[in-house]
Amino acid sequence: MKIHWQGERLSVAEGDITRFDGDAIVNAANQSLLGGGGVDGAIHRAAGPALLEACKELRDKAWPDGLPVGQVAVTPGFRLAANHVIHTVGPVHAKSEDRSQQLADCYRHALDVAAERGFSRLAFPAISTGIYGYPPAAAAAIVSDVMRERLPNIPGLEVTLVFFSAADAETFLRAANL
Repeated sequence: MKIHWQGERLSVAEGDITRFDGDAIVNAANQSLLGGGGVDGAIHRAAGPALLEACKELRDKAWPDGLPVGQVAVTPGFRLAANHVIHTVGPVHAKSEDRSQQLADCYRHALDVAAERGFSRLAFPAISTGIYGYPPAAAAAIVSDVMRERLPNIPGLEVTLVFFSAADAETFLRAANL
């Protein structure tokens, strides 16, 4: 991964999140938890078929109607370098409705899980900025606010925000004022 910016416990990188070696990566999942396109599809392909089976079990036992927007569910990482996957469903952007709190909840709840489990290294993709249409600059402001709010309260946790392209990483850095 190519690091674009590094702070004390937060960094911004460009690369393939499926190669992140740490306690967990966050998956920008869809409500079905059964795989999809973009980051979700890449994570499912890299983790192998056992991830789909674990997600089916989550659906059967905990989320029969699908994972609600902003909530999280955890599975093992299986064939990933990361030990776990924290699945979260971001909001679809709507010009007529403010969904910023839902997007913030994706990051907050994933950070909460990392804190509860004592994780030391966690990576996030850009949630909702792909097919769900959330404007990257608006998402960056939300993410940076959540990180400033929560990260100081989680001792020992290092977070990497992983973007697929250099342009996406630079857009985030400009919008987040890092």
